[in-house]
Amino acid sequence: MEEVIRRSANYEASVWDDDYIQSLASPYMGKKYVDQAKKLKDLVRILIHETEGELDRLHLIDNHGYHVPQEVFCSLMDEEGNFKACLCEDVRGLVSLDASKGASEACFGGSSTLESAQARSQQELKRLSSWYKETGLLEKLGFVRHKLAECFFWALGLVPEHHLGYSREIVCKMAVLITIIDDIYDVYGTLEELQLFTHTIERWDINSLDSLPEYMKICFLALFNSVNELAYHVLRDQGFNVISNLRTLWAELCRAYYLEARWFHSGYVPTTNEYLNTAWISISSPLVLFCVYLATNPINEKELKSLMQYPGIIRWPSTVLRLADDLGTSSDEMKRGDVLKSIQCYMKETGCSEEDARTHVKHLIDTALKRMNKEILMENPIKNFGQIAMNLGPISLCIYQNGDGFGLFHSETKKNLVSLVVQPFPMP
Repeated sequence: MEEVIRRSANYEASVWDDDYIQSLASPYMGKKYVDQAKKLKDLVRILIHETEGELDRLHLIDNHGYHVPQEVFCSLMDEEGNFKACLCEDVRGLVSLDASKGASEACFGGSSTLESAQARSQQELKRLSSWYKETGLLEKLGFVRHKLAECFFWALGLVPEHHLGYSREIVCKMAVLITIIDDIYDVYGTLEELQLFTHTIERWDINSLDSLPEYMKICFLALFNSVNELAYHVLRDQGFNVISNLRTLWAELCRAYYLEARWFHSGYVPTTNEYLNTAWISISSPLVLFCVYLATNPINEKELKSLMQYPGIIRWPSTVLRLADDLGTSSDEMKRGDVLKSIQCYMKETGCSEEDARTHVKHLIDTALKRMNKEILMENPIKNFGQIAMNLGPISLCIYQNGDGFGLFHSETKKNLVSLVVQPFPMP
């Protein structure tokens, strides 16, 4: 048989292996720290109660390093019309995303104290690492990025509230699988294999496994089992059968991956708009946000149908992520000869320099942020989901503001993970 020549991105081995993650230990589960957390909560409750005026309360909460909840936004919109307009101009003004302060705000905004949040995060990461090890994907698919810890960082930023641990678990698992499948489409798979894999995803049928190469068989089965497990929990707990919804979303994601792979292999450079019309789906956040909804909210039929139509509450945060990713990763991927991004498409389309293309993409991000703010802060179409969707914008900018904070191990994301999950916080 003719040997298949495959591309390689030469990804580094992860520094977050299971042995290291399981060795993490936090002192903050002891009685001393639990009692101290209670005292701090009581103190904050008193401070908020004694502070008069919604605007002053907002500043107080923001100065403690917490997200301002959507309920506060809504009350401000009712009572502070002029201030509302300023808020809606740019959500980034509320959530500072410099590496030191921003990561803490983004990841621990919903917890009672940083210390208890760190202990909780360690336990969640340990469980996820055990799951990942049991899948066998680490040893069977050595050619892809293994990004469990970075995916967990995404989950912390997207769903920070301390009681939503199951939602973080789902986000992390889906993000891990998405990263692997993205690498299969972008780097490792041949076009013929990718077409077979896409058809298998569309049929959602394990009987078609024999048509796939070995590495795709284990990947599809890991995906099949994880997605069906989520659907089982939704059916058991809420009585909704969401298998067809999840199957449709995964099929649309893989079709977007496959289209981009065809563009790459044929040498075709799409226009910027043509690229973006596919890329805001291929960034995978429509799928991830839908899974968060399933794991977080009481489900109803109307909202399910709405989310499947990709409303603005899905599209604009996804666009922010896509463009932020492009800004952070394009230079390295251009050197590697990877799939083109918005910057390269705009350069080809207009003949401009890379610097001018980056300026244009930053403008597109600002426009998408304004659309996101309008859809979520003003329209608020799905109760209890707007803040989660909005979190996608700030955490995207946090991860990609200094380059590829997801793909590169020696990045600000690693420093933030160490600070938030590993290193003890100084106690007063």
